[in-house]
Amino acid sequence: MRVAELWRYPVKSLRGERLERAEIAQAGIPGDRALRVADERGTVTARRKQRMVGLEAALGADGEPLVAGRPWDSEAAADAIRAVAGDGATLLRADDGRAHDAAPILVVSDAALGHLGFDRRRFRPNIVLAGAEGLEERGWVRGRLRVGAALLFVTESCERCAITTIDPDTFAVDPDVLRRTRLELGGLMGVYCSVLVAGTVAVGDRAEVV
Repeated sequence: MRVAELWRYPVKSLRGERLERAEIAQAGIPGDRALRVADERGTVTARRKQRMVGLEAALGADGEPLVAGRPWDSEAAADAIRAVAGDGATLLRADDGRAHDAAPILVVSDAALGHLGFDRRRFRPNIVLAGAEGLEERGWVRGRLRVGAALLFVTESCERCAITTIDPDTFAVDPDVLRRTRLELGGLMGVYCSVLVAGTVAVGDRAEVV
């Protein structure tokens, strides 16, 4: 297998940033899910505010997140967040510096993505692997996966939520995406991984179960 794509999401639920190379640290890709959006009800995600998936987030040269190309703590970024997440929404640093779900790295294979045929951005992976066969990623759970110079431990399969139903460009909601994922794949797509050995990973690097 080979690394086909690498992604970082500096703000949870905002549009991801595609990378050619990433340093995988013990806590995951630096800057990934470093910020979250919150309002008076708590954390706001695209499950509640679908337009969030279209707002660009990236990591600046100083390692701090940018929102719509502006520093995350600027008034321009605050305006952009309120426009998609509501008047009471604000950006906060994630607890412990990251707002991951079950584990810091989410790996998805092109074979599993191809099974459904939907835009892979709906599934918000950190690493997309090419060359897997069928749904073999499910057999990696509790095993080790070497990707580039990093060694990952596959903790569990990822149970999918309503964010997958949101078109990343139009923000239209298609319930059929989650319905088919549940019907055909038992609701599971991709695997969560913790990091055993940190290292650099680049598009084109070899990946293998070890």
